[in-house]
Amino acid sequence: MEKIKKVLVGMSGGVDSTVTTLLLKEEGYEVEGLYMKLHSKPGYHEIHQARAQKAADYVGVKLHVLDLEEKFNKNVFQPFIDTYAEGKTPNPCALCNRTMKFGEMIKFADEIGADYLATGHYIKTDGEFFYQAEDDTKDQSYFLFYVHKEILPRLKFPLGERKKSDIKRIAASIEGLESFASQAESSEICFVETTYTDLLKDYVDVDQEGEVLNQEGKVVGTHKGYMHYTIGKRKGFTVHGAHDPHFVLSINPEKNQIVVGKKEELECKRVVLNNLNMFHDKKEFTTTVKLRYRTKSVKCKVSIEDDSAVVELEEGVFGVAVGQAAVFYDENKLLGGGWITQA
Repeated sequence: MEKIKKVLVGMSGGVDSTVTTLLLKEEGYEVEGLYMKLHSKPGYHEIHQARAQKAADYVGVKLHVLDLEEKFNKNVFQPFIDTYAEGKTPNPCALCNRTMKFGEMIKFADEIGADYLATGHYIKTDGEFFYQAEDDTKDQSYFLFYVHKEILPRLKFPLGERKKSDIKRIAASIEGLESFASQAESSEICFVETTYTDLLKDYVDVDQEGEVLNQEGKVVGTHKGYMHYTIGKRKGFTVHGAHDPHFVLSINPEKNQIVVGKKEELECKRVVLNNLNMFHDKKEFTTTVKLRYRTKSVKCKVSIEDDSAVVELEEGVFGVAVGQAAVFYDENKLLGGGWITQA
């Protein structure tokens, strides 16, 4: 008789991970849950851990709890602070997915003898590649481009084939889980309470008035501190005598200066990446690339050498920020990606 496979499910206390746990249990897997304490946002874990425990009790699975705050601070939170201090735009969710959700969790899966790791992410995999979810309004593949290729055969995503509306309907139809269906959606960055600048103020001096320059290097206005701005932002600074909207083109953290210009000056057609994470071995190929979450993919030509890539865009893209991820897609198949170092 074939041994029943064990699955470890990341449980956050939300509707997605709760329904994921329920679906896997119904499929006949031996299921255990894991709640991870990653950050120290006041009151957060008291609420979400209790919800995760309620869900685990209802489904009838054991819930483990890991305090990973120290590792989270080192691998995700401190890089988030440092990246803004360097005048760049971070992507903490992609780092968290690689190091914590599909790093520390897969280690714990090994410890308890689990064959698979499952989460409530909206994404699909065939064990070799990731694919965009059926529900394109919830697809999270962009944030999973940096996950180690070697663990893909051990990942399960029951929600990848389903719509968010179906997940809420499943929860609402089950006595004891109705409250999960009506919970508010979690924020994109779990440790940010209000705005990222409010959070930064606890660690670095954000409010330092500085100069606004044009492309020629002439001082044309003032700003309230370079960390308030990301590439493409058009508000929160002054440009003397300007009649047209101006956008942030670049940031100089050493001099606390931002360079601004008109929208056409923001256009980018060539991007350089490093720290690649690719799911195939091709060095030159034509595909599409997504340069920010919730933006459309654009056609491009990619040339890879060692751990870097040059991406030539077929059409101009506006607001490309150093520090963000560039993720390659062949239709709905995720080919890999890297971190933008030059745009």
